[in-house]
Amino acid sequence: MDIVDLGRLQFAITTIFHFVFVPISIGLSLLVAIMETMYVVKKNDLYKKMAKFWGTFLLINFAVGIVTGIMQEFQFGMNWSDFSRFVGDVFGTPLAIEALLAFFLESTFIGLWVFGWDRLSKGVHLACIWLVSIGTILSALWILAANSFMQQPVGFAINNGRAEMVDFFALLTNGQLLYEFPHTVFAAIATGAFLVAGISAWKLLKKQDVTFFVQSFKIAIVVALISSLAIAQFGHGQAQYLVATQPMKMAASEGLWKTSADPAPWTVFATIDPEKQENGFEIKIPYLLSVLTYNSLSGSVPGMLELQAEYEKTYGPGNYIPPVRTTFWSFRIMVAGGSAMILLALYGAYLALRKKLEQPNKRFMQLMVAGISLPFIANSAGWIMTEVGRQPWTVFGLLRVEDSVSPSISTGAVWFSLIAFTTIYLILLCLLAYLFARVAKKGPELDGHEEVEDLQLQDPFDRVRSERYGA
Repeated sequence: MDIVDLGRLQFAITTIFHFVFVPISIGLSLLVAIMETMYVVKKNDLYKKMAKFWGTFLLINFAVGIVTGIMQEFQFGMNWSDFSRFVGDVFGTPLAIEALLAFFLESTFIGLWVFGWDRLSKGVHLACIWLVSIGTILSALWILAANSFMQQPVGFAINNGRAEMVDFFALLTNGQLLYEFPHTVFAAIATGAFLVAGISAWKLLKKQDVTFFVQSFKIAIVVALISSLAIAQFGHGQAQYLVATQPMKMAASEGLWKTSADPAPWTVFATIDPEKQENGFEIKIPYLLSVLTYNSLSGSVPGMLELQAEYEKTYGPGNYIPPVRTTFWSFRIMVAGGSAMILLALYGAYLALRKKLEQPNKRFMQLMVAGISLPFIANSAGWIMTEVGRQPWTVFGLLRVEDSVSPSISTGAVWFSLIAFTTIYLILLCLLAYLFARVAKKGPELDGHEEVEDLQLQDPFDRVRSERYGA
């Protein structure tokens, strides 16, 4: 492997590992804020204990995840110095705001939230966790503003071979950002929701702290359903936007070598041969690609070979077709994961509405435990499709990957940092899983009264009987 391939591999590993931790912080902080809000409004200590218990997962993830972000910045400076030099003036402002405003907001108020339970008023303490949640979302906004520039460069001018920002407002109103930001944030919220719902399902299968985890599951499954549906909606809009701005990426994600017929069918499965630039066995659904692309039963979609000819005229000689197999299958893995999330959330919300969680369906609860992995799989596949599908560009239309690497770094140095970073990431991931499992196994600290009392599940006569005679 040469310097470019090694650098791309390290970028992929650091990005995917880092994005294991980021969505957990965004999703859990929102869920904890909702739980504490219910405590303040309903004055039920059960919700306070829920906020504290699930807040423990948030704190563990926050502490471990910081390291992954720092290491990602290191690999940019080591392997991609020409890229950093080219986009530094554009990236400097949003990344500085992310560090000085968003991350400062998160780190400050999470400290106040941890140590302020018995020192701050309920309202002020509640405001702290909401500010943490807002900070995580704002952090995602500024990071995605930089990433969106790589997908769709706006608000810049080329000066001395560098991109210099001339319109900050254009960066914030980038059409790519307007779709990518909500799509990513709702995916992160779904990640936190499925984590809480999955752990709750595991505890319900064991019949441990049933009242506590029924309520946790209810909150999480509602958030999971809303966020999963929002992911699909904004993902659909983003795909339609990419057809106009990055048609090569979308053609590769559909395995479409030649411009489709009108109407265009959607390919469910295909054996792709990049060398021959054709597909073998295919399973297609008529009309569906036209519907997904144009919201219409008619319309053709441009293919990679025709787009290759257009790109050669615009950008000069070269291969502008991305790795098709990777782009094609990562897109389908993402869609399959998102679809499974919607189905699980729908059935879970149905069970919660019918008050059937106290005697749960064993098979469904087992699926919910396994479903913890679904958002992580879909998130990773989505980022692979986003970044690989943009090849050969680092900044679309402006800077190629081969021109972005550090000119003086050696292959041995990249191998060393790649192995070192990957080892550290694996240790951190194992540590996170171990600590999560340990906290989940221990469960919340409840007294006997709270284990039998549930204002949401029992009628007043049941409460009186349980208080007088016991469970």
